Amino acid sequence: MDNRFFVSISSKISRRTLMKNGAKGLISVGMVPFFLRESLGKAFAVTERSRTDVNDYYNRFGVDKKIIMDVMSEALSHGGDYADIYFQHKITDSLGLEDKAVNRAYSNVDFGVGIRVLKGDQTGYCFTEEITPKAMKLAAQTAANIADSNKNVNPVQLSSHSPAGYYAAEMPWEKVSIDKKIPYLQKINDRVFELDSRIIKAQVFLRNITSYILIATSDGRITYDYQPMVSMFVDSTAEQNSRREKNYFGLSQRSGMEFLTDENAELMATECVKRTVALLDAVKLDSGEMPVVLAPGSSGILLHEAIGHGMEADFNRKNISIFSDKIGKPVCEKFVTIIDDGTNKNLRGSVNIDDEANDTEKTFLVKDGILRSYLHDRISAKHYNVKPTGNGRRESFRHTPMPRMRNTYMLPGPHKREEIIQSVKKGLYAEVFSNGQVNIGAGDFTFYVKSGHLIENGKLTRPVKDVNIIGNGPDVLKKIVMLADDFKMTYHGGTCGKNGQRAPVSYGLPTVKVSAITVGGQS
Repeated sequence: MDNRFFVSISSKISRRTLMKNGAKGLISVGMVPFFLRESLGKAFAVTERSRTDVNDYYNRFGVDKKIIMDVMSEALSHGGDYADIYFQHKITDSLGLEDKAVNRAYSNVDFGVGIRVLKGDQTGYCFTEEITPKAMKLAAQTAANIADSNKNVNPVQLSSHSPAGYYAAEMPWEKVSIDKKIPYLQKINDRVFELDSRIIKAQVFLRNITSYILIATSDGRITYDYQPMVSMFVDSTAEQNSRREKNYFGLSQRSGMEFLTDENAELMATECVKRTVALLDAVKLDSGEMPVVLAPGSSGILLHEAIGHGMEADFNRKNISIFSDKIGKPVCEKFVTIIDDGTNKNLRGSVNIDDEANDTEKTFLVKDGILRSYLHDRISAKHYNVKPTGNGRRESFRHTPMPRMRNTYMLPGPHKREEIIQSVKKGLYAEVFSNGQVNIGAGDFTFYVKSGHLIENGKLTRPVKDVNIIGNGPDVLKKIVMLADDFKMTYHGGTCGKNGQRAPVSYGLPTVKVSAITVGGQS
């Protein structure tokens, strides 16, 4: 187990101090409500240079290389093995529409720095919202207490590292006012009601996030990233013969306002209504063990939760995961390959760098049925004597990084979707999941299937609802007997929770047949 201590340093006047002294005026703009920002013009604009030049990030946080090196020296003053400094400026705007009326709108700005010191497997961590040399040095001294020697380790001179470019914002959210967003949400809302007369209620929600990060490490790297994000959700309620049903659909990726297209508005409305009205005719399924066919795309949540977490290296380093002794061993059929990838263009879970300043990559977890790798951060990589895989992620500057998934998916296989469905005499076709629980150690899981279909005599027949599937992740992996060539990533991805931290992720798979899973239905 890691020995960790966490300290926060903040004050009620820290943000005012920043606005007066830090970031050369940029922070004061960030504190302005989002619906006024457009009038501020170029002061807060994202330029191509600000995405590619470390000096813009120095200016944003009101620091320079000398200040960072001085803070780093304080962090290593008690003999720590390694230290890093993580700056973050994050702006979040949220807007909700219910039945044609705006019912919520708010903005949040997060700004601060976290300082981490490692000594063996031990972690000392401290963060502050006040980015001044004095406050940062105090935080560094606090984090340094994880080490207890008088040896003063000198950090390596910093060298700037340009990150990859797997996403960008052609129309940055900082330049978009609320009056540009409301009509788009109204268009989706109106379309939902147009599509089916049985729709009696609709809600549309938009959240856009912009995060700037700057990371310096004691082994000499300083790098940065500009991370946009947009998420849209629509849910609707339908009524027929006094029966009411509710369902949803969402879209999310790393991009700017250019994502708000007519095509995406139509997709949001159409898919939400389709899912909702299908439930009006849905039946409950009898309980029992049966073949389960996972629909392509969003069913990848099962892969993420029941299997992916067990391949995060911290669980294996501590011998918690059932996969802790499986490297180099077969864990499923030879036609199964599972990847965790940070390099997918614009996907929700993609990162240009991880939160430890490591380059992202495509990591083969399972290749041709053999477990090849875990997902590593710096601590686990050192333990296993391998390179980090770019999976050290954190929720914010208030948290330490740990191994986390990015975009986790299963590659297509040798079968056809129709062939898979035709092979099932009676079973469940699972399409939309919600509310799952997983025991990481054993891999046991329970998932609620929001919507799906019954498979009877090789055909999709009646829609089903209120179904739970209960099983064991590693066991399900072994029971994958067919894999189609229709691979798809989920439209929306998700927000993964682990040890109290949340991180954006995505997932996907082709149509998959699992020979048997316990299904909990009406009996």
